[in-house]
Amino acid sequence: MSERYPTTTDEEREAAVSAATAAVQNGGLIVLPTDTVYGVGADAFDAEAVRSLLKAKGRGREMPPPVLVSSATTLDALAIRVPDWARALVEEFWPGPLTLVCHQQTSLQWDLGDTRGTVAVRMPDHPVALEVLERTGPLAVSSANRTGLPAATDADQAEEMLGESIQVVVDAGASPGGEASTIVDATGERGRVLRRGALSLADLNAVLEPLGAALVDEG
Repeated sequence: MSERYPTTTDEEREAAVSAATAAVQNGGLIVLPTDTVYGVGADAFDAEAVRSLLKAKGRGREMPPPVLVSSATTLDALAIRVPDWARALVEEFWPGPLTLVCHQQTSLQWDLGDTRGTVAVRMPDHPVALEVLERTGPLAVSSANRTGLPAATDADQAEEMLGESIQVVVDAGASPGGEASTIVDATGERGRVLRRGALSLADLNAVLEPLGAALVDEG
């Protein structure tokens, strides 16, 4: 069974972040708030923990989880050949609801599933999530729900769907965004929207059109 931690006061928040960090370091799964929806997270470099995450969601290796980071500078530790237009999006929308699919660093010792040499990276705009990430390092994080069900927008929903698989639930109230991130593929010559989300195509292209790098919407 999971342990639930509120974050109303500074003391509660510290206890929640500490408990979540310890759970991750011990190979466990956590539920954490983000600026979009609640996520279920595991140490990105712990292959067994990532497998547990996929199992908890009812997913296979063909649907690898994204990786959340606490700083935009971490992108270059995880990805290579990041195009200039993608960096422009990072500068504008990180932290925020933008997930970038990039070519992953070949030296990374991890197993997120069948990634085909790519990694999906995002920096969330949520203070509690960022505090956890600063202590744990990159986390494999997917929306906190069973596959096929709506993403959890509060801790109750997340715990109801995933509670038996989770060690720690960090409860920060309702998600401020409530809509999943927009996913952009940055591995080709031209960027593509793979999933429509909190950022619209118009939002993204307002940054990219002056650079001559407008996106194709395949969401």
